Amino acid sequence: MENYYLKFEKQVQNSRSDRLLLHACCCPCSSHCLELLAGHFDITVFFYNPNIDTEEEYEKRFQELIRFTEEAPFAKAVHLVEADYDPESFLKMAEGRELEPERGSRCYDCYELRLRKTAEYAAEHGFDCFTTTLSISPYKNAVWLNEIGARMEQELREKRGGESAPYFLFSDFKKKNGYKRSIELSAEYGLYRQDYCGCRYSREERERQKAKREQEQ
Repeated sequence: MENYYLKFEKQVQNSRSDRLLLHACCCPCSSHCLELLAGHFDITVFFYNPNIDTEEEYEKRFQELIRFTEEAPFAKAVHLVEADYDPESFLKMAEGRELEPERGSRCYDCYELRLRKTAEYAAEHGFDCFTTTLSISPYKNAVWLNEIGARMEQELREKRGGESAPYFLFSDFKKKNGYKRSIELSAEYGLYRQDYCGCRYSREERERQKAKREQEQ
């Protein structure tokens, strides 16, 4: 298996304060990623998550990002972009796979939906590189995320006829206690930590598991 964290470290060494578009799924996952990246990149956080089941939840997560970047010393220079809430694109993508278990093909395509939008925004707005906070979660498939990100970079280059395009910053942010550090930062700043990925199918699965545990007690 590829060591994506090692590839990340090599890229960081050559970054020279590149403009990075960082796709963020939520504030807790972003916390350590921003702490790790802030000294190496000029960061803009891109909040695009059409999988989130309600607009209220979508806005709640984004507001936590705003608060965190205002309070955390290492994140004060970070810029924020809130993309339109677009649940229809996720529901269309997931159609026919509503009952599929977590970490299956629906999740893969959800990763791709968000990374494609991130890559396109990065290219349209002159960023040097792009990546996502998703790899910090032990519940997300870092191999899939990095494969998709690398493919998005290649597609951008082909679309531009070989001209320069934003590169994908490889990552496995959970490594070197990254996930543990995100929990520590969440406690330090009192961050809202949701207990499901955001989509209605994840929430329903959480509720089924909760009901099952209650029955077994």
